[in-house]
Amino acid sequence: MSSAHAPVSNPFKQPKAVWAVAFACVISFMGIGLVDPILPALSVKLHATPSQVSLLFTSYLVVTAVAMLVTGWVSSRIGAKRTLIVGLALIVVFAALAGTSGSIGGIVGFRAGWGLGNALFIATSLAVIVASSSGGFAGAIILYETALGVGIAVGPLLGGVLGGISWRGPFYGVAVLMGIALIATVTLVRPTPTPAKKTSVAAPIKALRHRGLLVLGLTALFYNWGFFTLLGYAPYPMELNEHQLGLVFTGWGILVAVFSVFAAPRLQARFGIARTLYANLILFSLDILVMAVFTGNRVVVICGMIVAGIFIGVNNTVTTQAVMTISPVERPIASASYGFIRFIGGGLAPFVAGKLAEYFDSQHAPFYMGAAAVLLSVVVLATAHRQLGEAERAQAAEMAAAAPAAAQREELEEAALAEDLGSAT
Repeated sequence: MSSAHAPVSNPFKQPKAVWAVAFACVISFMGIGLVDPILPALSVKLHATPSQVSLLFTSYLVVTAVAMLVTGWVSSRIGAKRTLIVGLALIVVFAALAGTSGSIGGIVGFRAGWGLGNALFIATSLAVIVASSSGGFAGAIILYETALGVGIAVGPLLGGVLGGISWRGPFYGVAVLMGIALIATVTLVRPTPTPAKKTSVAAPIKALRHRGLLVLGLTALFYNWGFFTLLGYAPYPMELNEHQLGLVFTGWGILVAVFSVFAAPRLQARFGIARTLYANLILFSLDILVMAVFTGNRVVVICGMIVAGIFIGVNNTVTTQAVMTISPVERPIASASYGFIRFIGGGLAPFVAGKLAEYFDSQHAPFYMGAAAVLLSVVVLATAHRQLGEAERAQAAEMAAAAPAAAQREELEEAALAEDLGSAT
């Protein structure tokens, strides 16, 4: 079903609480891209294979995935704001410790602790933004994905600059930036009451009994396999220095942000959730396949990596919105369930990519695997076609219900502004 006539919320008209958390999200997501430009340098300077270096992603994302299962349990007992603060504090501590480490094993271990903080922050920040948004959840999701894109775009650029000074620089950079995000969260986000209903540890697992949520999670697992194959392995065949890699991943991140905010809502409104995702995933698979065939040509790999930002941006926004409406469970629980499955794929992919390259003695193999995984995600997604239609109808109904309230708020704001101007004169 197409949602061509569903209203699209303005994602930038939000309360201060939403902007505060979104700012923290930008800083948080910068932490992902900061590390990318130094992957080859770590391999050389710490005498590690690409598969060993890829464990920086694996430990981080697998721990993030498992910790997603307890984020609801924690936040329902100490409140959302405190959960955000704990998550950010853990990231600050473990990012700084990773910078002091002198071995790949030490960095991998500290990245695991970093992943725990990341899970507490990511799952809770999305729930806070959705709950506090003024224009319906769709606008909040777009703002969240914008924060992701901006963070990913700026992160590699800064990582390349800091990595050019020392491979330890990006880790210390993350610690400093997360410290800023922590201060912003403490000072700008209002305290949130502890929910009356406590979330059980088993709630995210039980939520996966819903077919639509499970299928979207598995789709994301295979999609993220391709995504993180690029993120964790593509820097090696590019053969660029830290600054150059930073620029490549910045171009990629800019496209993620632009297509998350501007293209994804319009594509969904024009073609609907299902057709948008089918086409987008197929094109993403073809992009990776081209990189697999021409891995020896670094210009093709660089261009393929940057272009991938288009498909990642569209997929992130459309899929995240679908997750929030495809099942009857509470949104923080749905987010945790979805995050658990998708980060498992993201965590395993870079390590398997490195192992495939070593086993076959070929840089092509990881990309072929990534392209096949993304294509498989299309097959999996097609098994929940009916549920996608139901999610689309739920989104349209929710945005339609939110429109009068948003219009009334705008009228009140304009009236208050006119009154203030009248008093000033």
